[in-house]
Amino acid sequence: ENCSIHISQPTISRILTNDETGFNQEKEDIFRTALEHTPYQQIDDTTIRVNGKNQYSQIFCNPYYTAFFTVPGKDRLTILDLLLCGRERRYRFDRNAFCLMKDFNVAKKVRNQLSELTEDKEISEAEMQALLQKVFENSKGKNTKTRIMEAAAIAAYHRQTDIPVVDILLADDAPQFKKITEELALCWIHEGRHYNRLDPVVPCNVDALKDFKTRFWDFYGDLLKYKEDPSSEAAVKLSSEFDKLFSTKTVYDALNDRIEKTRNKKEQLLLVLKHPCLPLHNNNSELGARVEKRRQDVSLHTISEAGTTAKDAFLTIVQTARKLGVNSFEYINDRISKKFSMPALSDLIAEKAKLQPG
Repeated sequence: ENCSIHISQPTISRILTNDETGFNQEKEDIFRTALEHTPYQQIDDTTIRVNGKNQYSQIFCNPYYTAFFTVPGKDRLTILDLLLCGRERRYRFDRNAFCLMKDFNVAKKVRNQLSELTEDKEISEAEMQALLQKVFENSKGKNTKTRIMEAAAIAAYHRQTDIPVVDILLADDAPQFKKITEELALCWIHEGRHYNRLDPVVPCNVDALKDFKTRFWDFYGDLLKYKEDPSSEAAVKLSSEFDKLFSTKTVYDALNDRIEKTRNKKEQLLLVLKHPCLPLHNNNSELGARVEKRRQDVSLHTISEAGTTAKDAFLTIVQTARKLGVNSFEYINDRISKKFSMPALSDLIAEKAKLQPG
């Protein structure tokens, strides 16, 4: 209207939802390129509404991009399906799969039975369901079936070569993010929130919590300094300091329990000592979740599958363009006008990633 252009709202909707300008493919290219060329991925999720029903927006990101995916669930298999970039999920019963099943507390009897019935090769979804039907003749064991599927799907994901395999995932401590990648880094900000939730009343407990939180964030500051100037000597020292800090015993029992839980996450919280390029927090993906929420404040929810796909594509393109220093209005205009004078965002991700260490 400002430009005296007469066009109906349904026409605009059709242009966007029918993907006449290829933005959905651009989003897929952005995500796959990021998986291939960047050293780690961050992830978070938030609830959204689609046609009046609750679904989830899974947000993958790092300093080069942010990608949005609307899915019905937020379980481990859903995360795996997203990482497969549209490739059909497959399953494999190799040594890694059986180790994972043990970690997932699948009964030894069931593991032995599966070992006798399977071999180290990929199988399809239909073959997996037939196998589960043979092992579980009745409807019982739903959770065990899920754990078996997760273990075999993760094993197949790491053995396939069609899609770049993510080695490092940075997330909060939610169970669906665990065991998918070779290494998992945890967010220090999320860990600190557990201590903020403690609400002591007794004065000595209040003082104990205040003192420990000060030491907690002092150590966090030391990790930030390490990222700027990493060395093997500093890594050993910080690892030792972690053990000392999180072996603290106080007069406040709830605080002691919390400290012990943090100590058990040492490997994930100190992964930065091995990979200094890793952030210490997951704020990047939380900012992506905030973008999704602000979009929801404006338009409430999407209605159709095509509209939801278009929403994810444009959120991905706009937020990725912002990180790459590209004017999103000019970029979208370049694509709609079919000039294609601006380089693809996926190409910029690959170029910028090559220039960065780690």
